Amino acid sequence: MNTPQAHEHDVIVVGSGAAGLATALFAALDGLDVLVLEQSPWIGGTSALSAGAMWIPNTPHGAAAGDTPERAAAYLAAATQGESPTALREAFLRLGADAVQRLESEAGVPLRAFAHHPDYLGDLPGASTAGRVLECPPFDGRRLGADFARLRPPIPEFTVLGGMMVDRTDIGHLLAMGRSWASLRHAAGLLARHAADRLRHPRGTRLVMGNALVGWLLQALRERGVPVWTRSAALGLLHDGDRVCGVRLQRDGTTLICRARRAVVMAGGGFNDHPDWRARWLPPAVRHSPRAGTSQGALLTDALRLGARLGDAPGSSACWAPVSVHPRRDGSTAVFPHFVLDRAKPGTLVVDPQGRRFLDESSSYHRFGEAMLAHAPAGGEAAAWLLADREAVQRYGLGLVRPGARGLRRYVREGHVLRARTLPELARAMGVPADALVRSVARFNALADAGLDSDHGRGRTPYQRHLGDPAVVPNPSLRALREGPFHALRLQVGDIAGSRGLLTDAAARVLGPDGPIPGLHAVGNDMQSVMGSHYPGPGINLGPAIVFAHAAALALRRGTPDPLETP
Repeated sequence: MNTPQAHEHDVIVVGSGAAGLATALFAALDGLDVLVLEQSPWIGGTSALSAGAMWIPNTPHGAAAGDTPERAAAYLAAATQGESPTALREAFLRLGADAVQRLESEAGVPLRAFAHHPDYLGDLPGASTAGRVLECPPFDGRRLGADFARLRPPIPEFTVLGGMMVDRTDIGHLLAMGRSWASLRHAAGLLARHAADRLRHPRGTRLVMGNALVGWLLQALRERGVPVWTRSAALGLLHDGDRVCGVRLQRDGTTLICRARRAVVMAGGGFNDHPDWRARWLPPAVRHSPRAGTSQGALLTDALRLGARLGDAPGSSACWAPVSVHPRRDGSTAVFPHFVLDRAKPGTLVVDPQGRRFLDESSSYHRFGEAMLAHAPAGGEAAAWLLADREAVQRYGLGLVRPGARGLRRYVREGHVLRARTLPELARAMGVPADALVRSVARFNALADAGLDSDHGRGRTPYQRHLGDPAVVPNPSLRALREGPFHALRLQVGDIAGSRGLLTDAAARVLGPDGPIPGLHAVGNDMQSVMGSHYPGPGINLGPAIVFAHAAALALRRGTPDPLETP
């Protein structure tokens, strides 16, 4: 019988999303010997597919925009409705600035605040319109050398021209390149860079959004000699008595033993892809997800056997978004999340399978998903139709259809987008009662003409108006659907992250029945969300992931359970 090979490190991090990479980086900054394990061939997890936004209040970036600790605390308390321990919220609020400072000044990971990105629940006390949402600037993937090929590519539908990533600024310039010399220069630079990239790489090397965040973190780890083992699946936790002391794993068909002198940090992305737990905690109506599909709950079962406990909340166990689904030409499935680009734009509205309007289209994607689930019949599918008139599709696109109606003919031909000259014709194609659809559109048009949605409050808060078109007044989210052809796209509910995870203390130490389990931490979606089942703003998964990664590393460095303790 072969004895498994043994390795030893100070800290073993299981998972290579932003939470895992940040934990490894903070620990490495403190001089600890760290190993990162990733089960898939790709580094980055769902973080690499995301927008890369991080909701972290109380930083110098926020202070410059007028944010204050008092306002942030008031907003977080109101938004989470007491579903998370006060100690965790306080730790998150107090440690954010230090986490950001260490990334920027010690690790060389630059961050910047969005110029304008309102909190999602703008009617709550302490809500902000700027300063709390951070992102990384574009990253040059060529700096990663051979590791660029291991960084998880973005969702293909979020790229253009065969793998060129673009962010919100780039999209604006590309759309305006025929009207502005500045936009033409910007667009020409993007296109020239991408053309050169494709001579040497399978995709563009100018990385933005979540790919940029993962790229910056990975480069910082490379500079400090921290190994990231891909194709390395954790099989179980090792423990000596009640103390976790390592991981048993399989790498390239070989079983290995990796011992941890200080701790194992679980950063595997949560439970969403574990078939049993998914069936237990997610509604059966949720069948699709734009996530990476690597959240199998590695080590969660072992942690529960050691006495760990899962959190609970009155609301959802996951975070939601409306998605549209379409088969790709290679046989895979495109699951397109409708975050900001179309569903709240002027000239659109959403109806249920009976042709009735039932929600605020400009609410956050999580609340949008909650509304779809609540409206679905018992045991039935949570589905809806996103409608758009000709002008809306031309200006803003519609799901996979790009602004300028690029791709519209293809998706109409393939049946993904329905198109008809009149609303009754569209209703027949959708399979909904024509009279109900016509009444819903007529009622919506009357509200839009008045500029006030008295039925559902669309365009009420700064965030909701942010999703609209500032050129449309008085309500940037409202314009009547007037001119055909009219279009319809079927929406479903997708899960974008898990919010239920292992209960931890403020140092991200996993809690058992008698206190923290020695040697075991959990961060990211393996940790019970500090937001409870709520979604107060953009980046409320990645922001806490970064901050509690810092908290875990502080506790490992200091040997103290309290990351707020003055060193």
